[in-house]
Amino acid sequence: MARIVMKFGGTSMAGTERIRRVANLVRRHQAAGHEVAVVVSAMAGETDRLVNFCREANPLYDPAEYDVVVASGEQVTAGLLALTLQALGCKARSWLGWQIPIHTDNAHAKARIGEIDADELIASMQAGEIAVIPGFQGIGDDGRVATLGRGGSDTSAVAIAAAVGADRCDIYTDVDGVYTTDPRIVAKARKLKAVTFEEMLELASVGSKVLQTRSVSLAMKEGVRVQVLSSFVDDDAPLADELPGTLIVSDEELEGIEMESQLITGIAADKNEAKVILTRVPDRPGAVASIFGPLAAANINVDMIIQNVGREKGETDVTFTVPSADLVRTQALLEEHKETIGFNRIITDAKVAKISIVGVGMRSHAGIAATMFKAMADRGINIQAISTSEIKVSVLIDEDETELAVRILHTAYELDDASGAA
Repeated sequence: MARIVMKFGGTSMAGTERIRRVANLVRRHQAAGHEVAVVVSAMAGETDRLVNFCREANPLYDPAEYDVVVASGEQVTAGLLALTLQALGCKARSWLGWQIPIHTDNAHAKARIGEIDADELIASMQAGEIAVIPGFQGIGDDGRVATLGRGGSDTSAVAIAAAVGADRCDIYTDVDGVYTTDPRIVAKARKLKAVTFEEMLELASVGSKVLQTRSVSLAMKEGVRVQVLSSFVDDDAPLADELPGTLIVSDEELEGIEMESQLITGIAADKNEAKVILTRVPDRPGAVASIFGPLAAANINVDMIIQNVGREKGETDVTFTVPSADLVRTQALLEEHKETIGFNRIITDAKVAKISIVGVGMRSHAGIAATMFKAMADRGINIQAISTSEIKVSVLIDEDETELAVRILHTAYELDDASGAA
């Protein structure tokens, strides 16, 4: 018998028929002798609908009130799944974030989990009850509902798995594993048997939509074994113990899993980026700090940063990227601090995309970045910015060239499936 946390994404919960299929899969896992907790996302498209309501009400919305609105999506699916499980004869109940409770900080809309009091949850699972938990939410120090940011249900699932000491956290989504790139862009993308926490963390951070970045980081920290699986399987399909997905594991465990050695593990693309340019910033100590200090205080993540060579007049241009969803707030904050920063004007561009190559092979092989730059240059794709880490190279390009860039890089690094299967 194992203790398993199962997480289902929005497409898996899109309507009563799909919720019924999820309920049958959960019931079968419990019938096999496992203790089961389930974390659910809102129905596909529901969170976007709720976010748009907030933006229409107030473009510079209060994040705490935003959380009140968007947290409702997961609560609906949690209640519906619990009801469906009960109809199948299972003992099941929903546990809202404040009922467990899942304690977070007060960074509304981007809250981080502090601790989870899981004693009652564990007792419930040991008694044979299926716990159904709305992802994406907890309770802040201020006593108000707090959400974890888009994709936060993955983080909820991993955090719950760590808190209850689960043997595995199974993430069910609309794909059957982690691929070398998005199969919708490259038909010859290959499914990976396993990837390391570190590689998955980089892939998630640069646009791979399979798992949220923070969920992978938390899994690595807590040592939670994660498996990515498809929820679109027949009712009589093998259980997750036998169904091959993609395992996200430690370097040590990966050594025991047979897989081909690749210099590059995967290629990711992220169109949710916006470029910001501040012109004629004073070229003096402290100028950059005056730009990014207010953004950090507002919990706005900054990615690529480029400071041009100082001009003769002691001025420079500073370019950086932020998530597209934070562009309006970023502009407002910079205008508010314009006198302190001393820039001339703000230029923004939301029509950009970040393309990244990821692989542990970069540590021991030279020329990998050069291959990327040459392949893109040969097809006339202009690179606007570059950032690197030990196992990743990212470039910023025009959004219209995203798919082309991914395809040529997938071929350049010999990642194409020779069989032609997606």
